[in-house]
Amino acid sequence: MINFDNSATTYPKPADVMKAVMLAMKKYGGNPGRSGHKLSIETAEAIYSTRKRAAGFFGSQTENVVFTFNCTHALNTAIKGVVPSKGHIIISDLEHNSVARPVYAMQKQGCTFDIAHIYPDDSRTAAEIESLIRPETAAVVCTLGSNVTGQITPYRLIGEICRRHGVCFIADGAQLCGIKDVKLSDGINILCTAGHKSLYGPSGTGMLITDGRYHILPLMEGGTGSTSLEFAQPDFLPDSLESGTVNTSGIIGLGAGIKFVTGNGTEKIFGHENMLCERFIKGIRGNNKVKIYRESGVNYLPIVSFNVDGFSSGEVAEKLSEKGFALRGGLHCSGLVHKAIGTLPEGTVRFSPSVFNTAAQVDDLINAVYMIR
Repeated sequence: MINFDNSATTYPKPADVMKAVMLAMKKYGGNPGRSGHKLSIETAEAIYSTRKRAAGFFGSQTENVVFTFNCTHALNTAIKGVVPSKGHIIISDLEHNSVARPVYAMQKQGCTFDIAHIYPDDSRTAAEIESLIRPETAAVVCTLGSNVTGQITPYRLIGEICRRHGVCFIADGAQLCGIKDVKLSDGINILCTAGHKSLYGPSGTGMLITDGRYHILPLMEGGTGSTSLEFAQPDFLPDSLESGTVNTSGIIGLGAGIKFVTGNGTEKIFGHENMLCERFIKGIRGNNKVKIYRESGVNYLPIVSFNVDGFSSGEVAEKLSEKGFALRGGLHCSGLVHKAIGTLPEGTVRFSPSVFNTAAQVDDLINAVYMIR
């Protein structure tokens, strides 16, 4: 299979990531921070190395990098840990269910929320978000880039608005991190991201990275290897948000993934993947049965959503799978987005290349789309 579903998870992984995971399984068998013996200390040092590398990559303090199971875990921790009961939250209509569902669930605690529309015009988007801010607004939660359309949101403008109003800006960086140079200095207070997507780490890895300005209550409590005589959860990072044994091999593999991205450069990676998207769009645009969900004047990630007349998105994805291509059809866990772009109930087919895909593979996919009958 040729994988064009890299927005779900990148595959294949870099060779150095696979080597790092295998080395972790062979060498780093201790439980980090849980013992004073050599195995535990060496493993803790390896985990710290990834934490430090991630801090440098995203422009944070090392201790403010928290390892999570995935981006969904990070977002739930950030949203539920920052927003008080009866607080107000603003989200966008490009949000993944990892934002929409926890925010909806928090209504039971008395929270309220508004959904801002993301326009093609960035200034109009920023103005709408600012107009929704109330005295009780605790957080703006917004994706940096849609996992359906690929539209990049004006997150720097949003960050500036949040700073002026004293509102926490929680960013979902699952799709943008590793493709663009994202830093906390862009105005982000808490950045949540996946390790297994464009950072090329293993599945089961994610990160919450904070500037420390807003206190985050833990989503769960438990063993941390510190202050063990106290019933109370530690109040310092990363311990307060990292209860239980971490995914040692996954985190060490993630460190190798960040090193891979740093070595190649986000600008080069974005350029390659964007070139493949432009090639794909140019190739299928001549097919009058294909509708592409992009607008002029909008900045996009290397993601292209499309549909083929006469077929559901699931049927198209199945036919392409039979030809050896992995693309995702459906709603992509993002019903809000599909409602906004008018593709309910079937959704779209999503094309999302990685740094390992080639122009020849894209050309073969274009031919396969033309052959759909």
